[in-house]
Amino acid sequence: MSVEVISPGLWTTIQDRGRTGFEEYGVPEGGVMDRYSAKMANLLVGNPGDAALMEITMAGPKLKFNADALLAVTGINARIFHNGQRQAINEAFRVRSGDQIRIRQVTEGLRVYLAINGGFQTPEILGSRSFFRAITASEKIRKGDKLSVVDEQPQDENMSASVKFEKSRYETSTLTVFPGPEWGELSETVKRDVLQKTFSISQKNTRQAYQVKEKIKNNLAAILTQPVLPGTVQLTPAGNMIILMRDAQTTGGYPRILQLDRQSINVLAQKRQQDNIYFSMKPYPESAQ
Repeated sequence: MSVEVISPGLWTTIQDRGRTGFEEYGVPEGGVMDRYSAKMANLLVGNPGDAALMEITMAGPKLKFNADALLAVTGINARIFHNGQRQAINEAFRVRSGDQIRIRQVTEGLRVYLAINGGFQTPEILGSRSFFRAITASEKIRKGDKLSVVDEQPQDENMSASVKFEKSRYETSTLTVFPGPEWGELSETVKRDVLQKTFSISQKNTRQAYQVKEKIKNNLAAILTQPVLPGTVQLTPAGNMIILMRDAQTTGGYPRILQLDRQSINVLAQKRQQDNIYFSMKPYPESAQ
């Protein structure tokens, strides 16, 4: 069974929980940007939480199905159409062979996730099906692609799954952060600026990193290249703050002043250009993971 891509949307990829254990070779973790929304989509169709699904950014694809399947689209809100009729978000629904699904627009947030029972079966490379340039054949889906899926039907024909999608998780503009390795070297004035200032998302926001428009005075000396993670906040010599996301590099030479917690990465992944954010500092827990 396959799903045909009639039109791909703005930036649509296949993602799962990503690749781990390959950082020493320069391979990023990758995977879904908003892990909460992705997990909810998979739960709705009875998949394991790490099954491969479709990540849709801003304007989504038009898809044709050549067999019956169970689907779910999750996120804050989007205009979803099933054979031309509006379809609710955050609930499971059935498609029949020949049906078409179109996600015209993500109306709230930036990304939504489409899961299909059994998961998308794109090639598995280094333990993951996630698209990433230089590793997978393509970095996004393209018109005419035929995406393989599991050729089996849900057992319960009357299944009508639902989960409570907590939109309130995304209503905040506050990102919880921990001190980064170089945080202690900032002056007290700069620390206050970082924690008290309102920042706005710049147009430079991708799966690799988000940047904010406002600058912070950098009084730090250059550092040798050091490990970085998704959620690491770097401060450049020019005072730009770069927040690394799922497809970020594994090492970097800019001071690492903050580290976002897991939920804050999900929240940031749904922010758009011009949206405001604030940083709220918490000390590192004794058993940080």
